[in-house]
Amino acid sequence: MPVVLLPSSAAAFAPRSSPNVVLNSRIEPWLTATLKRVNRVKRPLNNVSQHTRCLTETLSSPNAIWTLCSMMFPKAPESELRKDENPLVEALFNYQMIHMEAYVVHVDMVSQNEVAFKLTPETIEALVDYHREVYSVDTAANTWDWSEKDNQLKKLQEEFVQAANKFVFRTDVQALEGLEEDGAGELLGGRSETAKTAISSLFVPLLPPPPRVVDVLRSTPLLPSSTGPETWWHDPMQQPVTMESWKVLSSSPAPVTTVTTGDVNPGMWAGLSALPEMQMASPSPTPAYTQAYTTSPYNTLQYYSAAATSAALAALPLPSMLVQPCSTAANMTGFGWGDRYQDFALPYGTTM
Repeated sequence: MPVVLLPSSAAAFAPRSSPNVVLNSRIEPWLTATLKRVNRVKRPLNNVSQHTRCLTETLSSPNAIWTLCSMMFPKAPESELRKDENPLVEALFNYQMIHMEAYVVHVDMVSQNEVAFKLTPETIEALVDYHREVYSVDTAANTWDWSEKDNQLKKLQEEFVQAANKFVFRTDVQALEGLEEDGAGELLGGRSETAKTAISSLFVPLLPPPPRVVDVLRSTPLLPSSTGPETWWHDPMQQPVTMESWKVLSSSPAPVTTVTTGDVNPGMWAGLSALPEMQMASPSPTPAYTQAYTTSPYNTLQYYSAAATSAALAALPLPSMLVQPCSTAANMTGFGWGDRYQDFALPYGTTM
């Protein structure tokens, strides 16, 4: 982006002087029509020199003051504003309208195709007074205290004075269509909102220093004394749970190691030794697990469901009176099966 050179009249604290006007070799029809409209005395506008002279003289008039925008500001700090049930009364007594007036310092229709405005001394003074008497007071009240707060607040006010005097608002050159008699005018086509945003950006907040490490450590809550220095970062729900090896199922698809009630209570099946010996068919393959093994303390014990148990029982050629759930078969005594029960142990674990 090329460097835009502004005239000396656009510098901070510079007095007002005639604007710098640079026109293109081809004059736009809208500029010719605007100059003819605002001049009471008809002047020849046949070439670039005549357009340049007419526009310069028109914008150099003492009455050639443009209204960039109008902004509403409080009259006093927030703590001193009047409180009333009627919002209209509060608006009348607590707020004021300040018109942002400026004059043209530069017109470029060759390279940048823009027009530059500078705020009038009266507008700058009104903004500085508001910043010192209202904005700074509210900012200081809403910011916590530190040792250098007063110095930083004074520095903020000085920087605002410099920024307000250096402020130059640039917009496209077609803004000159809002030109009126005596060189005055106002921004049209939504340009006033852009000017309002640019002026509002001059009011920067008061930034306190970042907190020190000591302050952060002091503000950090202490841990409960019941938690030791070695275990406070551990989640108690993630602690390993000690389980007996016969209660934990393996995660591999190998057949399940069974534990029968005969091993737990041998005398329970003493009466089954008298049962005639039967030829048992080979058991069906052990069904694969349908649930993944997990180390969660709430899901450590995995058992077959009632549907899987019934399916395994139905696959064996047992008498119909023996095809019953494990809870019922565990209570059957006196059938004389004896040690033959171990030969066709069901492929599921039984817990007592």
